[in-house]
Amino acid sequence: MTAPRNLDDTLNILAALDLPRAQRNERSALCLLAICDMTLDKLWREASSPLLGITQIMDWARAHYKKDYAPNTRETVRRQTIHQFIDAGIALYNPDDPSQPVNSPKAVYQISPEALKLVHCYGTPEWDKALKNFFQVKASLSERYAKRREMNQVPVKLATGREIRLSPGAHSELIKAIIENFAPRFAPGSVLVYAGDAGDKWGYFDEPLLQRLGVWVDSHGKIPDVVLYYPLKKWLLLVESVTSHGPVDGKRHAELSKLFASSKAGIVYVTAFPNRATMARYLDEIAWETEVCVADAPSHLIHFNGEKFLGPY
Repeated sequence: MTAPRNLDDTLNILAALDLPRAQRNERSALCLLAICDMTLDKLWREASSPLLGITQIMDWARAHYKKDYAPNTRETVRRQTIHQFIDAGIALYNPDDPSQPVNSPKAVYQISPEALKLVHCYGTPEWDKALKNFFQVKASLSERYAKRREMNQVPVKLATGREIRLSPGAHSELIKAIIENFAPRFAPGSVLVYAGDAGDKWGYFDEPLLQRLGVWVDSHGKIPDVVLYYPLKKWLLLVESVTSHGPVDGKRHAELSKLFASSKAGIVYVTAFPNRATMARYLDEIAWETEVCVADAPSHLIHFNGEKFLGPY
């Protein structure tokens, strides 16, 4: 067997793996070559399993196959190839640290042990048998690895007793604090309308309730991280969870005001920080007539000016 001097071998492997036609292309072939570290001088039996981020995969393709991807194609590579590799049991997401948040810049990918064992057989008499064996376990691979990721999710208990689970990371931990600590203290009896999730934009969404309150949003709406309805006061609390992005500043206040303009409930704007050190970095940006809560001081609420305390304006 000769070393793969072009992408034909890899395209044949993708076809044999029965990936959708949208993933049987040069981009996907280069991604598979990268996560196998299959440089031009290697045989398939020499394929390995490095840990690579999306940028590293693109850099690898440039260095070894002269394919120069623009930086703005990162999302295309991730969403249109790597996600499908994971679903097919070909690649693993953060196998070194499954607790990493899904949007972490440190996210890495690796060929699965089962897929690596398969590609080692490409071009040999064992290929057909290896492919058959892979398909026999393929159905369980995605489920198995999904369960592994679920073990690292953040459980959040709602006032109703129901539990939801969010992707791991500091952002989800702060959302958990908002729902479990802030809401019972400052909006007792409130109902969770929405909780964002870095791994799934619509982590929890009671859309019918929001619509009964006069608000319609779609997948493009800039909905805040947490939305709570406080029936006793007939308020909607819009809470931004600040771990990496900014607070409810003037611009964000205007965006949310426009998005929730049709609300039948009064609007209260809240920014949540994990600690006072993080809050201190954003003090100059926080909009007036908004509230601030800090997770490491859950019994306190900071009001930014105005004649009211925790109420709509």
